[in-house]
Amino acid sequence: MLKNLTGSALAGAMGGFNAHASNIVSAVFIATGQDPAQNIESSHCITMMEASNNGKDLHVSVTMPCIEVGTVGGGTQLASQAACLNMLGVKGANKESPGANAQTLARIVGGAVLAGELSLMSALAAGQLVNSHMKYNRSNKDAKATA
Repeated sequence: MLKNLTGSALAGAMGGFNAHASNIVSAVFIATGQDPAQNIESSHCITMMEASNNGKDLHVSVTMPCIEVGTVGGGTQLASQAACLNMLGVKGANKESPGANAQTLARIVGGAVLAGELSLMSALAAGQLVNSHMKYNRSNKDAKATA
């Protein structure tokens, strides 16, 4: 958790303390035809990790108060983005409950951010993040030599 608190504070983050919520939000937004400019507000996120059950378990949560998404119009009509929304079961308007598909999509974004936060924090805790970046050519190695 120190990475989320200290790293975000040193970076001058406004709107949350998290490992990399905006990366996940951007990816899902582009895949589902959302306005990528809404990443700023939609990435406000506080990631919390708390020991529970006498330290035997870890409770991880993300709080994201302003995920701005839609399931009709704009980029949601593009073929690839429409296919992604169909796959998620949220394409178009929900005739029985207006706004329900957008609410579900927002929950999907939150779930994806939670998974990404857990993945990155576990890689940091296990000491694997730097090694994986070095292995997959975030170094001075020749890219063809590692392929």
